[in-house]
Amino acid sequence: MPGHSEAPGHSHALWSTILSKRMGFALLMGFYSGLPLLLTGALLQAWLKDSGTDLTMLGAVALLGLPYTLKFLWAPLVDRYSLFRLGRRRGWLIVSQLLLSLSIAALGMTQPAHAIFATLAAALCTSFFSATQDIVIDAYRRENLLDREQGLGAALYVNGYRFAMLLVGGGGLILADFVGFRDLYLLAATLMFSSVLVTLAAPEPKNVHPYPATLKEAVLLPLLSFFARRNAWVILAFIVLYKLGDTLAGQMTIPFYLTVGFSKTEIGMVVKLFGFWATLLGSLLGGVLVLRGGLYVSLWVFGVLQGLSTACFALLLATGPSQMALAAVVSFENLSAGMGSAAFTAFMAIQSDQRYTATQYALLSSLMGVPRVFAAAPSGWLVEQVGWQNFFLSSAMVAVPGLLMLAGLKPVLR
Repeated sequence: MPGHSEAPGHSHALWSTILSKRMGFALLMGFYSGLPLLLTGALLQAWLKDSGTDLTMLGAVALLGLPYTLKFLWAPLVDRYSLFRLGRRRGWLIVSQLLLSLSIAALGMTQPAHAIFATLAAALCTSFFSATQDIVIDAYRRENLLDREQGLGAALYVNGYRFAMLLVGGGGLILADFVGFRDLYLLAATLMFSSVLVTLAAPEPKNVHPYPATLKEAVLLPLLSFFARRNAWVILAFIVLYKLGDTLAGQMTIPFYLTVGFSKTEIGMVVKLFGFWATLLGSLLGGVLVLRGGLYVSLWVFGVLQGLSTACFALLLATGPSQMALAAVVSFENLSAGMGSAAFTAFMAIQSDQRYTATQYALLSSLMGVPRVFAAAPSGWLVEQVGWQNFFLSSAMVAVPGLLMLAGLKPVLR
């Protein structure tokens, strides 16, 4: 049952786990989770720009991401109620995916040049149903996988997510030149609708824990359950700090590459190409290593590698605009970041109580996004104060407090 934590078996058992249907569903659900994101982000901005929308309105498109940040507010509904007879998770998945497909199609049918607010309303609905789908998929993955499988499941989920973003972000812009944005969104809605077939084929997770009996319980008990733990605040602090240095450095990498002397073409080719595949490989490798070596050791090793890879950016100041050096640094950083993300996501998953998976995981994942917001603000100021070399070395050292907290978290890790 989910939650059991026996040690990994021999290589045959490892491959059986990697190639299992459970992992296949984690990969596919990651794809459908990533598919809608850019439809209300970069792709929508490109459409609005083509339609003559002013820059003020283009900037306001960022607010369409609020449902992803605030999804914990309606996550208790997902824990409390079951829809239809498909089960608590599959019922909510079917409904959110159907409504998401319809909202994407509705978005494609709007005319932003003539009715911008209708376009934004349809886009907001798309974001809301996409965030709701994310709530359910995260809960499903947590409940459908064993504790020791969470790292690999998270890696496959993230890889599916990234493939979808590449398909929509890169392929979508190319396709829009040939068929137009309207047909592009209708095609995306059709692709999104295929997620319903995947959900119907997926098994409902086996959960022996009773569901919350009332909505009040669904709201309050997840908080009471979490903060009843002796190390609750340590867990929260670790979630904020573990990838803080990596995030802090990541905010300033593009300005740094330009400062070193790399051209925009070099950045696009090396950073995006090498970075994308290194992240995918790192996520997959991290998931396998978590399965083989356990989460506690993996978090230590990957955390140290994240810090070292961040410090390596300073080496580019010595090499100058060398494409080989850039490819090496970018590959190392993205590989270690992918490994760290797989272990980190697994850590958050096993911290959620399976009686309230949707609510607790939504809260923890929202907290995970906090460093991205607060790291963006002071990063440029820090560079101006201490210079590029000290900035990256300091960002590497920011990883140390999170790593030191691991010793206190060993009892809740495998």
